[in-house]
Amino acid sequence: MSNISVYESKMGKSVQNFKEELDKIRAGRANPHILDKINVEYYGTPTPLNQVANITVPEARMIVLQPWDINTLKLIEKSIQASDLGINPTNDGKVIRIIFPPLTEERRKTLTKEVKKKCEDAKVSIRNIRRDAMDSFKKLQKKNEITEDELNINENKIQKLTDKFVSDIDKITEAKNQEIMTV
Repeated sequence: MSNISVYESKMGKSVQNFKEELDKIRAGRANPHILDKINVEYYGTPTPLNQVANITVPEARMIVLQPWDINTLKLIEKSIQASDLGINPTNDGKVIRIIFPPLTEERRKTLTKEVKKKCEDAKVSIRNIRRDAMDSFKKLQKKNEITEDELNINENKIQKLTDKFVSDIDKITEAKNQEIMTV
């Protein structure tokens, strides 16, 4: 009997990865996760931004960064400006504020297309895991390690898991698109 939980775990990781990808998409609201990719040159070492500053979201459209070492203020500001986020931080000498302008209708539509593409990629990932599982079950059956009935039971279980995870991805996508389109 092949272990279904291995494939279930892989599918779960694909969904988690998809959620993390969506967290990085700016939806008009300030989301500290968009800063996850930014590194600051801290004493010659590229260091994640969240390890050199406290990141808070005091308002829906603002992120405030309070560095633990005040000398890193300019470095943090430069790192954000050099990133591909297209946001301009303001530095008041103590903290850095990032204010997000409201999204235009055109930008919202572009973002929903981006979300849809990520959704399709995530579904393909789930289906690839299903295909690997099915291939694995068929090999076991050919080697007479499982019966044809066990093969059918496993295939049905893996299909149910696939349907469940694809449905989860659809729900997550719908919620993200709703968030993007809300003015």
